[in-house]
Amino acid sequence: MNSYDALKDLYEEKRNFSSRVLVAAIVLLLLILLLIARLADLQVLQHDYYSTRADDNRMRVVPMPPVRGLIYDRNGALLAQNRPSFNLEVTREQVEDLDALLEQLTPVMGLTPGDIARFKDRVRKTPRYRGVPLRTNLNPEEVARFEINRYNFKGVDITAGLSRTYTMGPTASHVIGYVGGISEADYAKLNERDYQGINQIGKLGVEKSHEEELRGTPGARIVEANAAGRPLRELEQRPGAPGRNLYLSLDARLQNIAERALGELDGAIAAIDPQTGEVLTLVSKPGFDPHPFVEGISTKNYRALQNDPSRPLYNRALQGTFPPGSTIKPFMTFAGLLYGETDNNQRVTCNGTYYLPNSSRKFRCHKRTGHGSLDMPWALAKSCDIFYYQLAINLGIDRIDEVMEQFGFGKATGIDVPNERSGLLPSRAWKRRVRKEPWFPGETLNIGIGQGYWQITPLQMAQATARLAMRGGGFEPHLVHAIEDPLTGNITGVPAKPLPPMPEREPHEYDDVIAAMELVTHSPGGTAYRIGKDSPYRIASKTGTAQVAGLSQADEDAPELNATPKHLRDHAWFIAFAPTDKPRIAIAVLAEHAGHGGSVAAPVARQIMDQYLLGKVLYATASLPATPDEPAAAVEEGAETEFDGFVTPSERGLPPPATAPLLTIPAQRPPAAAGENPADAIAVDDAEAGFQAPPTPPPVQGDSVNPPSEDDPTKTPAPHGDH
Repeated sequence: MNSYDALKDLYEEKRNFSSRVLVAAIVLLLLILLLIARLADLQVLQHDYYSTRADDNRMRVVPMPPVRGLIYDRNGALLAQNRPSFNLEVTREQVEDLDALLEQLTPVMGLTPGDIARFKDRVRKTPRYRGVPLRTNLNPEEVARFEINRYNFKGVDITAGLSRTYTMGPTASHVIGYVGGISEADYAKLNERDYQGINQIGKLGVEKSHEEELRGTPGARIVEANAAGRPLRELEQRPGAPGRNLYLSLDARLQNIAERALGELDGAIAAIDPQTGEVLTLVSKPGFDPHPFVEGISTKNYRALQNDPSRPLYNRALQGTFPPGSTIKPFMTFAGLLYGETDNNQRVTCNGTYYLPNSSRKFRCHKRTGHGSLDMPWALAKSCDIFYYQLAINLGIDRIDEVMEQFGFGKATGIDVPNERSGLLPSRAWKRRVRKEPWFPGETLNIGIGQGYWQITPLQMAQATARLAMRGGGFEPHLVHAIEDPLTGNITGVPAKPLPPMPEREPHEYDDVIAAMELVTHSPGGTAYRIGKDSPYRIASKTGTAQVAGLSQADEDAPELNATPKHLRDHAWFIAFAPTDKPRIAIAVLAEHAGHGGSVAAPVARQIMDQYLLGKVLYATASLPATPDEPAAAVEEGAETEFDGFVTPSERGLPPPATAPLLTIPAQRPPAAAGENPADAIAVDDAEAGFQAPPTPPPVQGDSVNPPSEDDPTKTPAPHGDH
């Protein structure tokens, strides 16, 4: 045995080795147990979580935008439709360098700076995982060019979609409105879940006010994708629900007739069915083409619209506020009858000039030589200003204000489209609050003939006329007539909403005013006799000419229309309802800077009433020849007839408002208009709401016992009666 063997301790070595093996075995066992525990955690406890994540790696949830609801007129004519389109979309989450991608795509797809600017604006407003349209309405050549090169563009794809088109173009643009890209302000107000996959929202008109009904509910497609994110196959589809279709009370043919009747004039027309409150036509002329706004109008074109002197973005029917001129006189007459300040037998002598006590200031009648002795009905028929000066003084501003408020002046009508203005009903309290001044008697004279501080929209005037026709009754104006569920085909009528009842009156108060309004149209000497003398139905009406500029006290005669600059010419008004005893249509026509209501606005209204009541235009003018259509209700042109223009709702095939309308849906829809892709495009949230109308010239203040504090004492309202 050598010295090394003597030093070895076999037992100790064996014990150490055994200890080390045991420790290694324990560590190994613990590692195995840990691995088993982890496997159990992954495969059992968190199976659902990791299974979902695994599916997410290979599956994509692709939102399916719903089909937007269609818009029809009252007869089933299509006003707003969807046409198929191909769109180029980019999913930001799948793109590493967006700027480099856009640079590569530009020569392939012919991108413009406007396309890129609009796209980047949309990217900022859209979550990274959602596709953002880069180009829309691609033509077949562009689609083919991309498909050849698509392998170079990760995160870019072509999707099939629908593009909104409007069959009437500018004719009903203010009423129907348009859709546009969803802005940051829109996203702040909406529920994002309701807009999965949706890139547009209603911006104006019915498209905006009935967005919830038209939008629909988004669906989704679950597709399997490869590592590059390219879809391989569809695994599941979860359909949404299409938007509901709207039937408007608007009559598309009547809308076209109304626009043609205005000819070259700018203005507004509002026509209402007094029995339901349904708006039959709502014209603001000129209009604008809504199609460029759908995908984003170019900055250049939008500025051109804003700077256009004719103001096409200005909705004159709802936003335009004008003094009513002599069209306020029927309502003044009603106030006089109500308070006993006039009656059918009261006579006033008109010598052409009126003076307030202790004042030398002239208030003229439109007929310089005067009308002579007139009773109340003929004062209204001939539009005698002197009679209404005296009536206004007898009534006083407080009683005038009380009655006019009941007819709806000074407040919005509540029509179901946005951006309506309330106008201005002058009162003593309003002037003290706003101008910090007392009310002067001369201002009451101006109010009595529809001048001064008055500001009224054409729709307000039409509603007031309808309320007079219904003898204090009436309904809130509305455009949506019925709503259709496209899945079931069920059509639900929109019930009429009654206006707050006016205080109960004596029947003769309405009857006397309406009888005098008939004289305007059907008696020689009435200011609208030219349009009523051969009418087969009875019309109650009133003409009006609202001053724009004052007339100097030194001027004895009003200037000739053609000798006056256009922007200083008077506005032409006409209001009417027909047939008188069973009213079916109440109408207000405003022709801007056109002169006299009797010669300009009244013929426009007659053509519209002819079309609606008879089915064709009998009253022909230079601006609109009579149509060759066969008349409705067996009315023969030139024949003697007792037809009063009234057809009951059941005879017309229209049920009561609360039930579903009987509408004929056309089997063939008109072809879609061609779209466009403007360069340098911008998104316009609400062109009409953003439009600033030129300031209205301050009204001329009337004379007073106390001299006016700020108005030129040498000015007086221009006479505004109708010839």
